[in-house]
Parts: sequence; structure tokens; C-alpha cells
Amino acid sequence: MERYYDAVPRGSARVEDFGPLSLFVAEDTGWPYYARPALGHRGPAVTADDVRRVRARQRELGLPEAFEWVAEHDPLLRAAVEEAGLTVHEHPLLVLGPQNGHPDGPLDGPGNAAGPDGVSVRVLAADDPALAEALAVPHLAFGEPGTGVGSAGPAELAVRAEALRADGSAERLAGRITAGRTALAAAFGDGTALCAGQHNPVGEVTEVAGVGTLPSARRRGLALAVTAALVAHARAGGARTVFLSAADEDVARIYRRAGFRPFATALIAEPGAGPDAG
Repeated sequence: MERYYDAVPRGSARVEDFGPLSLFVAEDTGWPYYARPALGHRGPAVTADDVRRVRARQRELGLPEAFEWVAEHDPLLRAAVEEAGLTVHEHPLLVLGPQNGHPDGPLDGPGNAAGPDGVSVRVLAADDPALAEALAVPHLAFGEPGTGVGSAGPAELAVRAEALRADGSAERLAGRITAGRTALAAAFGDGTALCAGQHNPVGEVTEVAGVGTLPSARRRGLALAVTAALVAHARAGGARTVFLSAADEDVARIYRRAGFRPFATALIAEPGAGPDAG
């Protein structure tokens, strides 16, 4: 898992070395990256001063002051980032478990990737005309967090999709799809993308990430349908380990019913109350 977390950003980011910490700096205008424990570091443990040095560099670069790591792998890091004035948020990590002794879980198989009535689910090719719209859905979803039905709908989606075409985000995603670094699946109803998400393979490991439902289309089982399509695509591509992080326990319970099981805790540290909050 640590090798995976270190490898994924390297395809579109440079790495700055801060001893026990690595800072990933995105080379394009897509989602910004974060700092995390340096892979294979065998020296002294991270200190609050190490965290402060990275935060200063993030501020200098205009980046979010964000750190991500797995609690069980680096249990001492939390104290250092909290001493440096950051607030830590916990997110359950879940892995797709076996079924009947086989590595494939209950989300596998093309028959389980179908959406609810009137909804189709597909994995998009790099030249799919709906690519920008599918990319825009999670942006709106995360702008209205939670699982309840929200206000953003097709009109807001069209505006966001056009912005992602204009700033090159859709073109960059097409490049990652062509290179095999990302797969994007989406659920469509009445010709509109209602839910979308990605998986990002590295060898035999992949993470299902960024699954979000258009707020006005929530509570229809679309996220699980999209996840099923991503899992089936990942398995067909040779992935043996499929995992995801859930926003909270409520979301984790949904994925547990679908065959994912908890195995660790992802920690995300961001500025908050504290002497160095800034």
C-alpha cells in the first residue's frame, strides 16, 4: 500500500525531499497533491519542525497545507502534525474481500455493474464526448458533501463541464486514460452523467477514488453501480487488490454491504486550531 501511495502521484507530480517527508507538487492544474511519509525512510521519526518546514514550502508554492498517511503504518506522525498546528481527520480504508474463497468480491462481474432502471453505466474511452461532464460530477458532489439529496443538478453540471474543458482538465484526463493510468466510469440517465468515479492502477493494486453523485440524483444506488463497473474493469485488467477510502463511517457501511471490508485508517491533516494554524 505504501508503494502504491508513493507511485500514484509521480506520474503527474515532482517530488521534493524533506527527509522523513515527501512533498508531491503537481505539474499541471489538476487536483493538488500533499505531503506524506517518505517511502522506505529509516532515519529519525518525523518531528513537528519537519512538518513546519513542509508547510512553509507549501505556502510558498500556493499549495494546500495537506498531509496524508496511513495511521497503522506511521503511528507517530499524528502527534507531530498536531503539534505543528494541523487538524487530523480520520477516513476508513476498505479493501474488497474474497467471496467463496476466490479473490473476486460481490461487486465483480458485468451483471452487477448495471444501474437502476433508466440508468446505464459504462467505462469511458479517452475520446468519449461525455468525458468532461463525467469528470465534473464529483466536483459538484464534493461541493455539497453528505449523502442527502442536494441542489446542484444538470444546469450546474453543464457549467462545470465547460470550465473543465476550457482549463484543459478533460484533455489531461484523456491522456491518463490513454496511458492506462486512470479509468473513469459514469452512470447516465436521460443523457446526463449522474454519478462518476475513477480507479488508478499501479501494477496489481488499484484505488477506487473520487466516486461522487450529482447532488440532485442521490439516494438511487448510483455510487455502488459505478463502483461495480470500476471493480469489474480493474479485475479484467489484472488488479488483485482493490481498495478505497470512505468519507466517514456512514459511507463505509454502504461499501461494507457491497463486500469491502475495513483494514486500516487513512489520516488527512489540514490547517486548524492550534498555535501554528496560520
